[in-house]
Amino acid sequence: MRSIVIAAAVAAAQPCLAQTQNPPPAPPAARAALPGANGWSMTIGAAPVLSPVWQASRDMALSLFPDLRFNYKDVIFASIPDGLGWNAVNSGGWKAGPLAKIRFGRDEERGGSPFIITGGSDALLGLGDVSAAGEVGGFVERRLGSWRGRVEVRQGFGGHTGIVADTSISYQARAGRMIMNFGPRATLASRNYLDTYFGIDAVQSQRSGLRTYAPSGGLLSVGVGGSVIRPLDRRSALTLFTGLDRLGDEAADSPLVRERGRRMQFTLGLGYGYRFNL
Repeated sequence: MRSIVIAAAVAAAQPCLAQTQNPPPAPPAARAALPGANGWSMTIGAAPVLSPVWQASRDMALSLFPDLRFNYKDVIFASIPDGLGWNAVNSGGWKAGPLAKIRFGRDEERGGSPFIITGGSDALLGLGDVSAAGEVGGFVERRLGSWRGRVEVRQGFGGHTGIVADTSISYQARAGRMIMNFGPRATLASRNYLDTYFGIDAVQSQRSGLRTYAPSGGLLSVGVGGSVIRPLDRRSALTLFTGLDRLGDEAADSPLVRERGRRMQFTLGLGYGYRFNL
């Protein structure tokens, strides 16, 4: 049986990192079924997730994230949480290729993503909305036995024009039918990215009451994530996933975080995924 993976990813994520507007860790995808005769498969799933309303928020929200994925063998993948990618290199434990993702916008009145079903925050009032952003770049992944290391670097356009780099190391273990993954992760971001989500200009300062702040680039967050995956049959699975992340100094020193947020970020979710052949 092929392993079941979480994006987030993963956060994950995405890292699956607790990201500003994206699904914190992405919902699970059932990978047990083999591709169809033409090589294509599809996964449909969803995950309720308890997470900060916005990255660095002290307020929590319950969101329902969709998980819709298309895969062509182990070559092409396209999904809501993972983006669009191509395993241009896929041999000897190595994977590498181009990758494109969407980062959802931030609403100053609600605070979070469009998937929130309950909860919110008024801490962003006066800072204005942040539009959705596209991120285009590439990834490199290396597997050694039960270990996996991955690096993604992406350039943003639209809602932000910064550079984001996600890094993670994970270890996979099995206990009966359950599959467990856990390990550290970190995200680096350029000045343009950090200024978009944590910077405060003169107009925003006047409207929000927060002092002005212009961050530099550097460490956005560092943390640890884990998941426990329970296959239900050859095509479906339940996944419990969680993460704890700490903001880097440039983000944590923002008046937005100091006065209205929290440096430590916690995420907990339970997802279901069903995979079938096309």
